[in-house]
Amino acid sequence: MRVETLTGAALDAALDEVAKLRIAVFRDWPYLYDGDLAYERRYLQSYRDSPGAVLVGAFDGDRLVGAATGTPMEDHADDFAAAFAGTGFDLGTIFYCAESVLLPAYRGRGVGHRFFDLREAHARGLGRARSAFCGVVRPADHPLRPAGAASLDPFWRKRGYVPLEGAVATFRWKDIDRTEETAHPLQFWIRDL
Repeated sequence: MRVETLTGAALDAALDEVAKLRIAVFRDWPYLYDGDLAYERRYLQSYRDSPGAVLVGAFDGDRLVGAATGTPMEDHADDFAAAFAGTGFDLGTIFYCAESVLLPAYRGRGVGHRFFDLREAHARGLGRARSAFCGVVRPADHPLRPAGAASLDPFWRKRGYVPLEGAVATFRWKDIDRTEETAHPLQFWIRDL
């Protein structure tokens, strides 16, 4: 398996496969996302449009089995400006580490660390001072929570990330057990680079 950084045309060429990975991986806990390819293509357009975007791909041979994306935070200002209001952070200093998706058979091999290492290196190359991401917040007693579901909080803390108090974004999507979209809170985590 190889993990490599893709930008420009290589990033663009991989986005349909990223869309399929997002649908597959985010269907599971904690996102429970009932996604579709048309929405994914619209969502991923921001990575085509951002000259500072990066895609870190994990490949088994030529097959994309995992992906992590990122862009300068201001490329997502419409989505995140409200979450960062009052935090004192300038969005222009932050690199947004968006999704990290990896098929279950490839987990536990250090790929998650490589995803962060390479995105953080890209962010430093752009002159960014901080890196941030957000994770969905689900109640501990959620009816679809699998027995023994482990939190990713220890992994993120080991990487130096901490929750940014009060920085919570809200996104709408359709859960696998719903017929309509509902709002979901996503907590921001941040670290200095």
